[in-house]
Amino acid sequence: MEYRELGRTGEKVSTIGMGTWKIGSFRTSEERETQVRALRRGVELGINLIDTAEMYNHGKSEEVVADAIEGVRKQVFIASKVSPENLHHDNVIKACRASLQRLRTTYIDLYQVHWPNPKIPIRETMSAMEELVRDGAVRYVGVSNFSAAETSEASAALRKNEVASNQVEYSLSNRSVEQETLPYCAKEKITLIAYSPLARGQIATSMPKELLQKYRLTPAQAMLSWVTRSEQVVAIPKAASIPHLEENASSVSVRFTLSEYDLVSKS
Repeated sequence: MEYRELGRTGEKVSTIGMGTWKIGSFRTSEERETQVRALRRGVELGINLIDTAEMYNHGKSEEVVADAIEGVRKQVFIASKVSPENLHHDNVIKACRASLQRLRTTYIDLYQVHWPNPKIPIRETMSAMEELVRDGAVRYVGVSNFSAAETSEASAALRKNEVASNQVEYSLSNRSVEQETLPYCAKEKITLIAYSPLARGQIATSMPKELLQKYRLTPAQAMLSWVTRSEQVVAIPKAASIPHLEENASSVSVRFTLSEYDLVSKS
């Protein structure tokens, strides 16, 4: 597994992480256990970044993550998110405490503002975030779905800490962040965490076959390699099943050349 520094923190997170958007949705205990086993398999494969949120299935995603990391908490880097309606100071504190309970841990490695809320001053939100860091409930602060300008404003609102990451949608079919957000993150050494890196399941079918054969990669693996071609980017494809996790984990075992990445860009 390949690892990259998160922002300026010195922390190493796996280039390929595990997203848990639909995890926590199940009809039977067997389905729930399948989700737990998939996350555990990811950890076995060296994936240490697990991303969740209080919003995901009303907190049930965090509860499944808690089961998956039992006994291996120190091996994983847990990222969670506070919902946009909870960005007033006291609500941020309350939301974090609730996430800690569901995750059954004493700290969250990366706590992110899930979406900006123009009705609540970012300075108020970041004041609460810094309080959580000071109290040891959170180690690092991040944002999600923030523009470059919004990320800059969030950074300026922090007094003693830095914005370590910005989690945004990024894939072969959605490259809007390349215009401003990614260049800004690269300049400020903020990690861009790419969600939906596999284009919500719309796997590219026009991928150059010669490249796939040369590197023995599937189209999905090539898409993950492409989206993480910059050192500033890590990706969190959905941790849907053990076969998918094993496929995702080996996607960065080899790297294309710059000219080959250009070919993939055109696919």
